[in-house]
Order: sequence, then structure tokens, then C-alpha cells
Amino acid sequence: MTMKRMLLLIVFLPAAGALAQQESDLDSNFDKTNIVIEADEHACYHFDVYVAASIRQQRRGLMYVRELPPGSGMLFVYDRPGTRSMWMKNTYIPLDMLFIRGDGTVESVVERTKPLSLTSISSGEPVVYVLELNGGTAAELGIGTRSRVHFADPEIR
Repeated sequence: MTMKRMLLLIVFLPAAGALAQQESDLDSNFDKTNIVIEADEHACYHFDVYVAASIRQQRRGLMYVRELPPGSGMLFVYDRPGTRSMWMKNTYIPLDMLFIRGDGTVESVVERTKPLSLTSISSGEPVVYVLELNGGTAAELGIGTRSRVHFADPEIR
């Protein structure tokens, strides 16, 4: 093995290990649940999402995550309706943010947020949930303000 290949292995192996660590870190710090989004055009899409219910989990969110598998996301669950603000601090991937009312209807969608931005992204009215998906997912699937989110876990609702 040449010295150049050995150096490449030394550089890339820790990065691969870090990605696996991030995924296991999410798995060990967040519960998961299933949701179905009934999109604007009456198609339904299934997602496996991490649940951020505690303040500690909500502060962490998807920070430091470098890849989110398709069909997955993070659901922020709040105790009561309120105007919610998010940011992209230490978040390396663009996200679509869905602000969701207590009845599951989508209040607003902010598409393709800018990674690492400290700009506040807020709901336009009180919501109970914020769902983060890979950037571009909402446009690709036709998810908008006529969409509704259905929760598999009755404790979330």
C-alpha cells in the first residue's frame, strides 16, 4: 500500500466512524415514531422520525448531523400551542421545516433552510409541532399548507 493510500484511509476512516456515531447518538438520545403526511394532492407519505420532546432534546435537535436518511426526520413536540422559532446553528444539512397545529394541519412550510444560519425561522401562528425533513422533500412530495400530519403514537397527540 502506498503512503498516499494510507493517508487517505487515515483521513476517511475516522469520518465514517463519526457518521455512524452520529446515527447511534440520535438513536440513543431520541425515541422514534411513525407519521403519515397526507400531502396537498391527496397522496400519503410515511416517515420514521426522531421525537424531540424534552427541552434538552429540543435544544440538540439535528445539530451536528451530516446526513439524514430519506424518509426520516425529527418531530419537535411541545406541551401547548405557541409561536415556535427554530434556527440552524451547528446544523450541516438543509432542512424543510413544517410548523404543525395541534389538529395535525400544516400552518406553514419553510423550505431548504440554510445550514449553519443563526437566522430565526418562526411559525406564523401558535403550533404544537415542528417537523424537520431533508431539504427539498416538501416540494418534491407536494407537502404544503393544505397537508395534514397523522401520528401513529397516540401519546404524541
